[in-house]
Amino acid sequence: MEMVTPFKEIIDAIKASGGDGFKHCYQCGLCDTVCPWNRVRNFSMRKLVREASFGLTEIESEDIWRCTTCGKCPQVCPRDVRQIESGVALRRIATEYDVFPHSVQPIRVVAANLRAEGNPFGEERAKRGKWADGLEVKPFTEGMEFVYMPVCYLAYDPRAKKIARATVEILNKAGVDFGILGPAESCCGESIRKTGDEALFKALARQNIRALIDHGVKKVLVSSPHCFHSYTREYPEFMVHFEVVHISQLIHSLVAAGRLLLKTGYAKTVSYHDPCYLGRHNGVYDEPREALKSVPGLQLKEMPESRKNSFCCGGGGGRIWMETPKGERFSDLRLAQSVDAGAEVLATACPYCITNFEDSRLNRPDGGAGIEVKDITEIIRDAL
Repeated sequence: MEMVTPFKEIIDAIKASGGDGFKHCYQCGLCDTVCPWNRVRNFSMRKLVREASFGLTEIESEDIWRCTTCGKCPQVCPRDVRQIESGVALRRIATEYDVFPHSVQPIRVVAANLRAEGNPFGEERAKRGKWADGLEVKPFTEGMEFVYMPVCYLAYDPRAKKIARATVEILNKAGVDFGILGPAESCCGESIRKTGDEALFKALARQNIRALIDHGVKKVLVSSPHCFHSYTREYPEFMVHFEVVHISQLIHSLVAAGRLLLKTGYAKTVSYHDPCYLGRHNGVYDEPREALKSVPGLQLKEMPESRKNSFCCGGGGGRIWMETPKGERFSDLRLAQSVDAGAEVLATACPYCITNFEDSRLNRPDGGAGIEVKDITEIIRDAL
């Protein structure tokens, strides 16, 4: 039997980057049984953990970049290996040495764009609020109930802008007192942190925290589960606490309070996809469903994998910016599940999910004619 000598220096580097949880693994393999990658190709989180525990990780390998941080493996792990934090630790080492495999190389451009303009697209910071042109949207001033932080995709991406505009129509209809920060808003930094760039995450977080404090913000409204996660779970690391509400939660409360009356019928069968960072990571399952159920005529039909067992779209962990070959895209499988469930519309509440599902829809044999992809705000807006 071949003896393996642990590389102590590398093990120490992994620990220093936050990967100490690897040592708890006893190789049961439960992580591999739930990992969505094993639906499309062979991938072993168990092997990755084993290699890291001996300091044998190859940082040039694409395997350390595959994890979408969906949260399914920590959910079943009996040893609290903390696969997400440990996996990000490996990416921190790769990032420190500027080692990015071919499919991951777009991260370099994304990071440069975030440093220069505060968004991953490299679009002008000065145009961050242009999505609201023609709508009744005011700059945030102290005393308003909410600041609405629409996320980079909703500010710049043509498809996602429709979600931000639908959100504004809903807020105005319900008489919600809100404003936006426009150019003062930066990317929340959640996804770049998961790629291992801790310094850039901290810089973006500090920019946002300063902007929120300077404007006297108390309550933050977000459309992205990734922003929701970052503001509620990660920003408190900087000793600040804001009340953060996801738009699905607010819609549910507005309908329940009678402030939002849904009168127009939506006679379609809809399946709801739980975004990983809204559901598994933050426990928001009921509010989006209750909001959809309040729409007249809408029939909600669950997919087999839902709530805590929801199937990842493939966009988390920074993979929204990485290249994923056809045949390996989780969103293709998820869209097929929705169709098989008899849905006419696949609804969700995350811009990353929308982006991936729209891409999968347009690449279906029917060109996407067989199913629609909607954010829940678009459905609610149509029901006003």
